[in-house]
Amino acid sequence: MVLKTAIFVPFLLASSIAGHPLKTTSAFEKRAIDQTTFDDLVFYLQYASSAYGRACAKPNGNTLVQQINERKTDTQGFIARDDTRKEIVVSMRGRQVSIDFRTDSDITLVPFQSPGVNAPAGAQAHRGFLTAWNAVAPQIIATVKSELDANPGFTIATTGHSLGGALSSLAGISMEQNFPNTTVRMFTYGQPRTGNVAYANFIDQQFGDRAARAVHTNDGVPTIIPASANGFQHHGVEFFQNPDPASAATTKKCIGGEDPTCSAAIRSGGINAAHLTAGDNVLQIDTTDYLDGGRIEFINTLRYN
Repeated sequence: MVLKTAIFVPFLLASSIAGHPLKTTSAFEKRAIDQTTFDDLVFYLQYASSAYGRACAKPNGNTLVQQINERKTDTQGFIARDDTRKEIVVSMRGRQVSIDFRTDSDITLVPFQSPGVNAPAGAQAHRGFLTAWNAVAPQIIATVKSELDANPGFTIATTGHSLGGALSSLAGISMEQNFPNTTVRMFTYGQPRTGNVAYANFIDQQFGDRAARAVHTNDGVPTIIPASANGFQHHGVEFFQNPDPASAATTKKCIGGEDPTCSAAIRSGGINAAHLTAGDNVLQIDTTDYLDGGRIEFINTLRYN
């Protein structure tokens, strides 16, 4: 599988979405990660990027099982099967069109109720994200069950960027609860806060180190919903990559979901250039409806033969 060259061409960023200056690296305690962990973060980022494409016949070079496209909530993604890693991958698409802004902006916290999930009392989730996930949850659960039945011993991974990161979080705990005898891993990139303290604790307790929430430098989306807003809180495990270029040496494993030495210390600048890239990778995002008053163009992004 050959990864084609990615070219990132920013030619205008509106001041309304400009990122705030990032603290110097020395201001953050360094805790470099191992190369295997870093390679996994890159690998599952490629699945998250592929979800932005109109079609990806062989995600990460693997078998496309099913495209997800629920039009009412504009919830999209795909399910893939990796016969080498013996893994079923659920990849959720991030924000791309105007309806997704309505999903993102519906920030009321509501009881976390989802098919097959036995959430603890008090666990709440962002209503827009939960509505979008629940619109596709039955279909995804049924397809994953069919794949697991046909492929005993396979594991599950969920992944997504931005809105897709929030959906990956909800998908991850859904897979964990619906398939308790199957190992599930969760990867998110540029994920906004998705639930309250009880939700974050639920994810942390169920997943531990099997959840990875990656943040790229001064990405403004992970903190765009303040922690003080009606009790929102990030779950772990955060992997904070700063500064570029991305490497294991410039990525740290943070402590908890709101580590003050990681992205929680960065004032949100909203959707900025750091959110639309991840290290050396350019995300496959059509930003026509993404930016208000500004524009970023991405050419020849992550594609696979």
